[in-house]
Amino acid sequence: MPPPAARAADLLSAHADHPSAVLALNRNTGRYTGRQVSGLIAYRPGRRHVVQFGGPFAGPGDRGALLDEFLAHLSAGGRRPPLLTAAQVGRDDVALYAERGFSVNQIGCTYGIDLGRFTLGGKALAKVRQNVNRARREGVTVVETDPGDPGDRRELDAIDAAWLRAKGRHVKELAFLVGERGGPAGPLRRTFLARQHGRTVGYLTYSPVWGTRPGWLYDLTRRFPQAPVGTVELVNLTALTRFREEGARWLHLGLTPFAGLADVHEPAAAGPLLTRALRLVAEHGRAVYPARTQEAFKLKWAPHTVEPEYAAFQGGVRPSAVWHLLRTTGAV
Repeated sequence: MPPPAARAADLLSAHADHPSAVLALNRNTGRYTGRQVSGLIAYRPGRRHVVQFGGPFAGPGDRGALLDEFLAHLSAGGRRPPLLTAAQVGRDDVALYAERGFSVNQIGCTYGIDLGRFTLGGKALAKVRQNVNRARREGVTVVETDPGDPGDRRELDAIDAAWLRAKGRHVKELAFLVGERGGPAGPLRRTFLARQHGRTVGYLTYSPVWGTRPGWLYDLTRRFPQAPVGTVELVNLTALTRFREEGARWLHLGLTPFAGLADVHEPAAAGPLLTRALRLVAEHGRAVYPARTQEAFKLKWAPHTVEPEYAAFQGGVRPSAVWHLLRTTGAV
Protein backbone atom coordinates (compact mmCIF):
# COMPACT_ATOMS: atom_id res chain seq x y z
CA MET A 1 0.00 0.00 0.00
CA PRO A 2 1.22 3.55 -0.60
CA PRO A 3 2.58 5.16 2.56
CA PRO A 4 0.46 7.80 4.26
CA ALA A 5 0.95 11.25 2.81
CA ALA A 6 2.66 12.56 5.96
CA ARG A 7 5.23 9.76 5.85
CA ALA A 8 5.81 10.32 2.13
CA ALA A 9 6.29 14.06 2.70
CA ASP A 10 8.82 13.30 5.44
CA LEU A 11 10.80 11.06 3.09
CA LEU A 12 10.76 13.70 0.36
CA SER A 13 11.87 16.47 2.71
CA ALA A 14 14.71 14.25 3.95
CA HIS A 15 15.95 12.95 0.60
CA ALA A 16 14.49 14.70 -2.46
CA ASP A 17 16.81 16.94 -4.46
CA HIS A 18 14.50 17.65 -7.37
CA PRO A 19 12.64 20.97 -7.84
CA SER A 20 9.35 19.23 -8.64
CA ALA A 21 9.58 16.42 -6.08
CA VAL A 22 6.35 17.50 -4.35
CA LEU A 23 4.43 16.15 -7.36
CA ALA A 24 5.18 12.70 -5.96
CA LEU A 25 2.32 13.45 -3.55
CA ASN A 26 -0.28 13.89 -6.31
CA ARG A 27 -3.56 12.00 -6.17
CA ASN A 28 -3.64 8.60 -7.89
CA THR A 29 0.15 8.33 -7.71
CA GLY A 30 1.57 5.21 -6.10
CA ARG A 31 4.48 5.54 -3.69
CA TYR A 32 6.93 2.70 -3.06
CA THR A 33 9.08 2.98 0.05
CA GLY A 34 12.47 1.30 0.30
CA ARG A 35 12.79 -1.89 2.30
CA GLN A 36 16.60 -1.93 2.51
CA VAL A 37 17.30 1.82 2.21
CA SER A 38 15.35 4.90 3.22
CA GLY A 39 13.62 6.51 0.27
CA LEU A 40 10.59 6.71 -1.99
CA ILE A 41 9.68 6.09 -5.62
CA ALA A 42 6.57 7.71 -7.09
CA TYR A 43 4.82 5.97 -9.97
CA ARG A 44 1.63 5.28 -11.86
CA PRO A 45 0.96 1.53 -12.19
CA GLY A 46 0.07 -0.29 -15.38
CA ARG A 47 -0.23 -3.84 -16.66
CA ARG A 48 2.42 -3.53 -19.37
CA HIS A 49 4.08 -0.21 -18.51
CA VAL A 50 4.75 1.59 -15.24
CA VAL A 51 5.58 5.32 -15.29
CA GLN A 52 7.88 6.64 -12.58
CA PHE A 53 8.19 10.30 -11.63
CA GLY A 54 11.42 12.11 -10.86
CA GLY A 55 13.91 9.30 -10.28
CA PRO A 56 14.54 7.56 -6.94
CA PHE A 57 14.13 9.92 -3.98
CA ALA A 58 16.85 8.71 -1.63
CA GLY A 59 20.25 9.78 -0.37
CA PRO A 60 22.95 10.11 -3.08
CA GLY A 61 24.54 6.80 -2.12
CA ASP A 62 21.23 4.93 -1.95
CA ARG A 63 19.49 5.93 -5.20
CA GLY A 64 20.85 3.01 -7.21
CA ALA A 65 19.90 0.51 -4.51
CA LEU A 66 16.39 1.94 -4.26
CA LEU A 67 15.94 1.78 -8.04
CA ASP A 68 17.14 -1.85 -8.08
CA GLU A 69 14.75 -2.68 -5.27
CA PHE A 70 11.84 -1.16 -7.18
CA LEU A 71 12.76 -2.99 -10.39
CA ALA A 72 12.87 -6.25 -8.42
CA HIS A 73 9.47 -5.40 -6.94
CA LEU A 74 8.03 -4.97 -10.44
CA SER A 75 9.62 -8.21 -11.62
CA ALA A 76 8.07 -10.19 -8.78
CA GLY A 77 4.59 -9.76 -10.20
CA GLY A 78 4.66 -12.51 -12.82
CA ARG A 79 6.39 -14.05 -15.81
CA ARG A 80 6.10 -10.91 -17.91
CA PRO A 81 6.72 -7.92 -15.64
CA PRO A 82 5.82 -4.41 -16.79
CA LEU A 83 8.48 -2.17 -18.28
CA LEU A 84 9.47 0.95 -16.40
CA THR A 85 9.50 4.43 -17.94
CA ALA A 86 10.88 7.22 -15.75
CA ALA A 87 9.91 10.84 -16.49
CA GLN A 88 11.55 14.05 -15.25
CA VAL A 89 14.79 12.34 -14.31
CA GLY A 90 17.42 14.86 -13.22
CA ARG A 91 20.88 15.04 -14.76
CA ASP A 92 22.53 13.48 -11.68
CA ASP A 93 20.42 10.32 -12.07
CA VAL A 94 20.94 9.72 -15.79
CA ALA A 95 23.83 7.33 -15.19
CA LEU A 96 21.72 5.18 -12.82
CA TYR A 97 19.31 4.35 -15.63
CA ALA A 98 21.93 4.06 -18.38
CA GLU A 99 23.90 1.56 -16.30
CA ARG A 100 20.76 -0.59 -16.06
CA GLY A 101 20.16 -0.67 -19.81
CA PHE A 102 17.62 2.14 -20.11
CA SER A 103 17.54 4.49 -23.08
CA VAL A 104 17.68 8.04 -21.72
CA ASN A 105 16.56 11.10 -23.71
CA GLN A 106 16.36 14.76 -22.81
CA ILE A 107 12.70 15.87 -22.79
CA GLY A 108 13.02 19.53 -21.81
CA CYS A 109 14.48 21.95 -19.27
CA THR A 110 13.66 23.19 -15.79
CA TYR A 111 14.27 26.75 -14.64
CA GLY A 112 15.18 28.33 -11.29
CA ILE A 113 15.53 31.84 -9.86
CA ASP A 114 18.10 32.52 -7.13
CA LEU A 115 16.12 34.88 -4.90
CA GLY A 116 19.29 36.26 -3.37
CA ARG A 117 20.38 37.52 -6.79
CA PHE A 118 17.01 38.41 -8.29
CA THR A 119 16.43 42.02 -9.29
CA LEU A 120 13.49 43.55 -11.09
CA GLY A 121 15.71 46.21 -12.65
CA GLY A 122 17.67 46.02 -15.89
CA LYS A 123 16.84 45.17 -19.47
CA ALA A 124 16.21 41.47 -18.84
CA LEU A 125 13.10 42.14 -16.73
CA ALA A 126 11.73 45.01 -18.84
CA LYS A 127 8.82 42.94 -20.18
CA VAL A 128 7.88 41.78 -16.69
CA ARG A 129 7.86 45.37 -15.40
CA GLN A 130 5.75 46.50 -18.36
CA ASN A 131 3.14 43.78 -17.87
CA VAL A 132 3.01 44.20 -14.09
CA ASN A 133 2.41 47.92 -14.43
CA ARG A 134 -0.33 47.32 -16.98
CA ALA A 135 -2.14 44.90 -14.67
CA ARG A 136 -1.90 47.36 -11.79
CA ARG A 137 -3.30 50.19 -13.93
CA GLU A 138 -6.29 47.98 -14.72
CA GLY A 139 -7.02 47.46 -11.03
CA VAL A 140 -5.49 44.03 -10.38
CA THR A 141 -4.40 43.34 -6.80
CA VAL A 142 -2.96 40.17 -5.24
CA VAL A 143 -3.72 38.44 -1.94
CA GLU A 144 -2.57 35.18 -0.43
CA THR A 145 -5.49 33.01 0.60
CA ASP A 146 -6.37 29.82 2.37
CA PRO A 147 -7.36 27.44 -0.48
CA GLY A 148 -9.69 25.67 1.93
CA ASP A 149 -11.94 28.72 2.27
CA PRO A 150 -15.34 27.72 0.78
CA GLY A 151 -15.86 31.06 -0.96
CA ASP A 152 -12.42 31.08 -2.53
CA ARG A 153 -12.80 27.44 -3.49
CA ARG A 154 -15.94 28.19 -5.49
CA GLU A 155 -14.15 31.03 -7.27
CA LEU A 156 -11.19 28.79 -8.09
CA ASP A 157 -13.56 26.11 -9.42
CA ALA A 158 -15.11 28.69 -11.76
CA ILE A 159 -11.68 29.79 -12.99
CA ASP A 160 -10.63 26.18 -13.60
CA ALA A 161 -13.79 25.53 -15.64
CA ALA A 162 -13.36 28.68 -17.73
CA TRP A 163 -9.67 27.96 -18.30
CA LEU A 164 -10.43 24.44 -19.51
CA ARG A 165 -13.27 25.61 -21.79
CA ALA A 166 -10.91 28.14 -23.37
CA LYS A 167 -8.52 25.33 -24.26
CA GLY A 168 -11.20 23.53 -26.29
CA ARG A 169 -13.72 20.83 -25.52
CA HIS A 170 -11.36 17.99 -26.49
CA VAL A 171 -8.54 19.16 -24.23
CA LYS A 172 -7.93 17.38 -20.95
CA GLU A 173 -6.07 18.71 -17.92
CA LEU A 174 -2.51 17.48 -17.70
CA ALA A 175 -1.73 15.22 -14.77
CA PHE A 176 1.08 13.41 -12.97
CA LEU A 177 3.85 15.84 -14.06
CA VAL A 178 1.99 19.00 -13.02
CA GLY A 179 0.52 20.30 -9.79
CA GLU A 180 -3.06 20.01 -8.66
CA ARG A 181 -5.44 21.71 -6.28
CA GLY A 182 -6.03 19.84 -3.07
CA GLY A 183 -4.82 16.27 -2.80
CA PRO A 184 -2.26 14.99 -0.27
CA ALA A 185 0.05 17.98 -0.90
CA GLY A 186 -2.78 20.50 -0.49
CA PRO A 187 -1.80 21.54 3.06
CA LEU A 188 1.77 22.23 1.88
CA ARG A 189 0.80 24.58 -0.96
CA ARG A 190 0.34 28.33 -0.92
CA THR A 191 -2.23 30.05 -3.12
CA PHE A 192 -2.17 33.65 -4.37
CA LEU A 193 -5.27 35.21 -5.93
CA ALA A 194 -5.47 37.99 -8.52
CA ARG A 195 -8.49 40.21 -7.96
CA GLN A 196 -9.89 42.96 -10.16
CA HIS A 197 -12.50 45.24 -8.61
CA GLY A 198 -13.29 42.62 -5.98
CA ARG A 199 -13.61 39.68 -8.41
CA THR A 200 -11.05 36.86 -8.53
CA VAL A 201 -9.71 36.62 -12.09
CA GLY A 202 -6.81 34.20 -11.64
CA TYR A 203 -4.61 32.33 -9.19
CA LEU A 204 -1.21 30.70 -8.81
CA THR A 205 -0.19 27.94 -6.41
CA TYR A 206 3.29 27.27 -5.06
CA SER A 207 4.68 24.12 -3.48
CA PRO A 208 7.71 23.53 -1.24
CA VAL A 209 11.05 22.49 -2.71
CA TRP A 210 13.62 20.56 -0.69
CA GLY A 211 17.27 19.66 -1.28
CA THR A 212 20.28 21.72 -2.29
CA ARG A 213 18.16 24.53 -3.79
CA PRO A 214 15.29 24.80 -1.32
CA GLY A 215 12.43 27.22 -1.72
CA TRP A 216 9.19 27.15 -3.71
CA LEU A 217 7.93 25.72 -6.98
CA TYR A 218 5.69 27.78 -9.31
CA ASP A 219 3.16 25.02 -9.48
CA LEU A 220 -0.23 25.73 -11.05
CA THR A 221 -1.51 28.74 -13.05
CA ARG A 222 -5.13 29.48 -13.93
CA ARG A 223 -6.89 32.66 -15.02
CA PHE A 224 -10.02 33.81 -16.79
CA PRO A 225 -9.36 34.47 -20.49
CA GLN A 226 -10.52 38.08 -19.93
CA ALA A 227 -7.99 38.73 -17.14
CA PRO A 228 -5.80 41.75 -17.92
CA VAL A 229 -2.42 41.33 -19.53
CA GLY A 230 0.19 41.06 -16.79
CA THR A 231 -2.06 39.34 -14.26
CA VAL A 232 0.14 36.25 -13.98
CA GLU A 233 3.34 38.32 -13.82
CA LEU A 234 1.89 40.46 -11.01
CA VAL A 235 0.88 37.41 -8.98
CA ASN A 236 4.25 35.75 -9.46
CA LEU A 237 6.18 38.90 -8.57
CA THR A 238 4.07 39.35 -5.42
CA ALA A 239 4.70 35.75 -4.35
CA LEU A 240 8.41 35.92 -5.24
CA THR A 241 8.82 39.08 -3.17
CA ARG A 242 7.07 37.52 -0.18
CA PHE A 243 9.12 34.33 -0.37
CA ARG A 244 12.36 36.34 -0.49
CA GLU A 245 11.28 38.44 2.52
CA GLU A 246 10.61 35.20 4.40
CA GLY A 247 14.16 33.99 3.67
CA ALA A 248 13.45 31.48 0.89
CA ARG A 249 16.46 30.90 -1.35
CA TRP A 250 14.96 29.76 -4.67
CA LEU A 251 11.84 30.04 -6.78
CA HIS A 252 11.65 27.20 -9.30
CA LEU A 253 9.58 27.60 -12.46
CA GLY A 254 9.35 23.89 -13.29
CA LEU A 255 9.74 21.78 -16.42
CA THR A 256 8.93 22.93 -19.92
CA PRO A 257 8.81 19.88 -22.22
CA PHE A 258 10.48 20.18 -25.64
CA ALA A 259 12.36 23.34 -24.56
CA GLY A 260 16.13 23.71 -24.54
CA LEU A 261 16.79 20.44 -26.37
CA ALA A 262 20.46 20.35 -27.32
CA ASP A 263 23.11 17.86 -28.36
CA VAL A 264 25.26 18.87 -25.39
CA HIS A 265 22.56 17.59 -23.01
CA GLU A 266 21.87 14.31 -24.84
CA PRO A 267 23.50 11.33 -23.09
CA ALA A 268 25.18 8.45 -24.89
CA ALA A 269 22.23 6.26 -23.87
CA ALA A 270 19.75 8.35 -25.89
CA GLY A 271 17.44 6.68 -28.39
CA PRO A 272 18.19 8.42 -31.73
CA LEU A 273 14.68 8.06 -33.18
CA LEU A 274 13.11 9.66 -30.11
CA THR A 275 15.71 12.43 -30.17
CA ARG A 276 14.70 13.33 -33.73
CA ALA A 277 10.99 13.12 -32.89
CA LEU A 278 11.36 15.42 -29.88
CA ARG A 279 13.32 17.96 -31.93
CA LEU A 280 10.57 17.96 -34.57
CA VAL A 281 7.92 18.60 -31.93
CA ALA A 282 10.06 21.38 -30.44
CA GLU A 283 10.37 23.08 -33.83
CA HIS A 284 6.92 22.51 -35.33
CA GLY A 285 4.63 21.14 -32.63
CA ARG A 286 2.79 24.17 -31.26
CA ALA A 287 -0.50 22.30 -31.70
CA VAL A 288 0.89 19.45 -29.57
CA TYR A 289 2.34 21.55 -26.74
CA PRO A 290 2.92 25.32 -26.36
CA ALA A 291 6.57 24.88 -25.43
CA ARG A 292 7.80 28.14 -26.91
CA THR A 293 5.18 30.19 -25.09
CA GLN A 294 6.01 28.54 -21.76
CA GLU A 295 9.74 28.84 -22.35
CA ALA A 296 9.42 32.54 -23.24
CA PHE A 297 7.47 33.21 -20.03
CA LYS A 298 10.14 31.54 -17.90
CA LEU A 299 13.10 33.12 -19.68
CA LYS A 300 11.74 36.64 -19.22
CA TRP A 301 12.29 36.17 -15.46
CA ALA A 302 16.04 35.83 -16.22
CA PRO A 303 16.44 32.47 -14.44
CA HIS A 304 19.82 31.73 -12.92
CA THR A 305 19.69 28.00 -13.70
CA VAL A 306 18.40 26.22 -16.79
CA GLU A 307 18.92 22.48 -16.48
CA PRO A 308 17.93 19.51 -18.65
CA GLU A 309 15.50 16.82 -17.56
CA TYR A 310 15.14 13.37 -19.05
CA ALA A 311 12.93 10.36 -19.71
CA ALA A 312 14.36 6.85 -19.30
CA PHE A 313 12.91 3.79 -21.05
CA GLN A 314 13.61 0.27 -19.82
CA GLY A 315 14.58 -2.01 -22.68
CA GLY A 316 14.87 0.88 -25.15
CA VAL A 317 12.40 3.38 -26.55
CA ARG A 318 9.25 1.53 -27.62
CA PRO A 319 6.21 3.18 -29.19
CA SER A 320 3.96 1.53 -26.60
CA ALA A 321 6.04 3.01 -23.75
CA VAL A 322 5.96 6.50 -25.27
CA TRP A 323 2.22 6.21 -25.82
CA HIS A 324 1.66 5.07 -22.23
CA LEU A 325 3.71 7.98 -20.94
CA LEU A 326 1.60 10.43 -22.96
CA ARG A 327 -1.62 8.78 -21.72
CA THR A 328 -0.41 8.91 -18.11
CA THR A 329 0.33 12.63 -18.29
CA GLY A 330 -2.96 13.40 -20.07
CA ALA A 331 -1.16 14.72 -23.16
CA VAL A 332 -3.31 12.50 -25.43
